[in-house]
Amino acid sequence: MEWYRTPRPGTPRRRTRRLGAALLALTATGSLLLTACGGGDSDGSNKASDGSEQNGFPAPAPAAPTAGDGNREGEQKGEDSFAEPSPSPDYLSTFALDVDTASYGYARRTLAEGHRPDPSTIRPEEFVNSFRQDYERPDGNGFTVTVDGARTKDEDWSLVRVGLATRPATQTGERPPAALTFVIDISGSMSEEGRLDLAQKSLGTMTDRLRDDDSVAVVTFSDKAETVLPMTRLGGHRGRIHHAIDSLEPTYSTNLGAGVETGYDTAVEGRREGATNRVVLISDALANDGDTDPDSILDRISDARREYGITLFGVGVGSDYGDALMERLADKGDGHTVYVSGEDEARKVFCDQLPQNIDLTARDAKAQVAFDPETVAQFRLVGYDDRQVADDDFRDDRVDGGEVGPGHTVTALYAVRVREGAHGHLATATVRWLDPHTRDPHEKSGELETGALQDSVWKASPRFQVTAVAAYFADSLRSGDDRWRSLPGDPGLDELKDRARDLADRTEDGEVKKLADAIETANRTVR
Repeated sequence: MEWYRTPRPGTPRRRTRRLGAALLALTATGSLLLTACGGGDSDGSNKASDGSEQNGFPAPAPAAPTAGDGNREGEQKGEDSFAEPSPSPDYLSTFALDVDTASYGYARRTLAEGHRPDPSTIRPEEFVNSFRQDYERPDGNGFTVTVDGARTKDEDWSLVRVGLATRPATQTGERPPAALTFVIDISGSMSEEGRLDLAQKSLGTMTDRLRDDDSVAVVTFSDKAETVLPMTRLGGHRGRIHHAIDSLEPTYSTNLGAGVETGYDTAVEGRREGATNRVVLISDALANDGDTDPDSILDRISDARREYGITLFGVGVGSDYGDALMERLADKGDGHTVYVSGEDEARKVFCDQLPQNIDLTARDAKAQVAFDPETVAQFRLVGYDDRQVADDDFRDDRVDGGEVGPGHTVTALYAVRVREGAHGHLATATVRWLDPHTRDPHEKSGELETGALQDSVWKASPRFQVTAVAAYFADSLRSGDDRWRSLPGDPGLDELKDRARDLADRTEDGEVKKLADAIETANRTVR
């Protein structure tokens, strides 16, 4: 796998998210100062007929000078060469929004069992997006754009945080009704404690919390798939739904393809107009029977998404977990993934997050950051390797983006280096999305100026520091060795552990304490 790959000047750009890891590198060196301020309209005003702003904002920058090839995985990097430049035709960074958190949850589970996670399962953006943020929220649908940053201990390099937030989640009584199709893995591997039993207990509690006008269907799969319960209104039928859930028992092999196909057929058959129609896949994603070709399974999800607007919510379980397949399924199904390893996490996902976030506030959401070539020497997006979008496709609404619900935040972290002595405009960050009901396009932007960068990452706001700790932690697990650096200013696991402990005390946030525990465990495991 190439860690750093960018389009070469003169090569065509494909409409795809998977353009490799994100390094767009320019030339020269310097120090960085930032100021964050909001701008633009969230109501779609000043748009052309295709929904884009008439002035083309953010405008593509002039072509960058050509520099040397970027590092490839397996090449040793020098002390300051973690992000060596590679040719780049512009100064744009474009990606689909992502609110997945499964990678972080699975890494914690693996470390708790005394093993180091496979680097291929580490997605830094999912570590970063696993924690509460302090971004201002919009009043209605759409996003706010927040930008801040701080210097690292590596000369000239800083971490810059681009934060997007949707309106707060409403109470369940104020949302549209839901039509949820639960596709439950009952293969033999689900007999392990903390898999099927955990799902049953959580679904039972959630059934009691859903509204009478919500609907639930239950599909199971092992060597074959079966619709155990067709789409059923909860009002007057909760006992029937509880019985369907409680009667599940693990059986044979894992025909995930059959489960997905039957699940979507059931969701389409029971689809409700005016409701949020969603498939909830609960599995260890270890497909070993029937159609195990990911592309074939993904095609089925894509068709249902395009024709019927049915989204996918993936819930991963088990110590052995097909992380890559579940992530791809949710990506193709316009949804997101979480991983649960215990009862507390399952209750939070099924009983709090899912009922409150059934509705969508944005479809096909993408972000684009346009860096100013007069001030920026280099930049690199941390993570989002599988969510990259060709720059020219930012305003092409036929190109898939991410789906985001109420109460969500999305954080993108950049390593940025500016030209020596540069001052003034640094970058423009823009988020573009479609209204989930009318599919009208909207945009919101923020301007960045050189001037408000904190002197140190560890003097920035507590939530910024949590973001930095999570990113450095992911980088350490992904790199595996201090000689293979990806982020500037890596403090090492010993210091990260102490920083996380201090932040847990300052924020009084139990999730940050769990982060500190995971870092401490990783420090012991690595050694």
